[in-house]
Amino acid sequence: MAAGTSNYWEDLRKQARQLENELDLKLVSFSKLCTSYSHGSARDGRRDRYSSDTTPLLNGSSQDRMFETMAIEIEQLLARLTGVNDKMAEYTNSAGVPSLNAALMHTLQRHRDILQDYTHEFHKTKANFVAIRERENLMGSVRKDIESYKSGSGVNNRRTELFLKEHDHLRNSDRLIEETISIAMATKENMTSQRGMLKSIHSKMNTLANRFPAVNSLIQRINLRKRRDSLILGGVIGICTILLLLYAFH
Repeated sequence: MAAGTSNYWEDLRKQARQLENELDLKLVSFSKLCTSYSHGSARDGRRDRYSSDTTPLLNGSSQDRMFETMAIEIEQLLARLTGVNDKMAEYTNSAGVPSLNAALMHTLQRHRDILQDYTHEFHKTKANFVAIRERENLMGSVRKDIESYKSGSGVNNRRTELFLKEHDHLRNSDRLIEETISIAMATKENMTSQRGMLKSIHSKMNTLANRFPAVNSLIQRINLRKRRDSLILGGVIGICTILLLLYAFH
């Protein structure tokens, strides 16, 4: 009975090691696939920056199919390895030899750690591949939109730019006109107020002159004297000018 249980344990360990070896090989190939996809995406991006070629990645669809196939195979291997580990755990729990339980538990824990590492590596690589593929699809869509925008709507874009420029010119002209109108209105208001002030001063002067005739006559005499002084000054200046001209010509 002990020999039978021992053989069963060894069979489980052999299956676990075989599945672990297969998973190791599959994960290496899976990682290389993701790396090649990433490098191909980078090369395609550099080519698009220096040329007008918008062709998608070479063999992109075949890589996607290979990715899906390998992911399914790895998931199946992980599920099988998980089942083997569960059988090994059941065996250790049902084993009737206490002295061997510590060694069995140590072996089982090592296989569980390997399974956990493989599972973590698989999910990490898969997430990276999906992120790279989504980014490449997005960049391809953006490049197509840009090329379509450049090729299909160039004339419309030029017309739109001309319309926008004309609209800006009209808006600037309207703003200048509004500023000019506002300045003219302010000037009109100032002139109206000054004219009102002058009328008020003139009316006050007339009222004062009517009330005080002596003041009015005094103002008239002052004005006459100013005119007389201006005439005298003008005559003096004219005589001096004539004398200077005569002196200059002689």
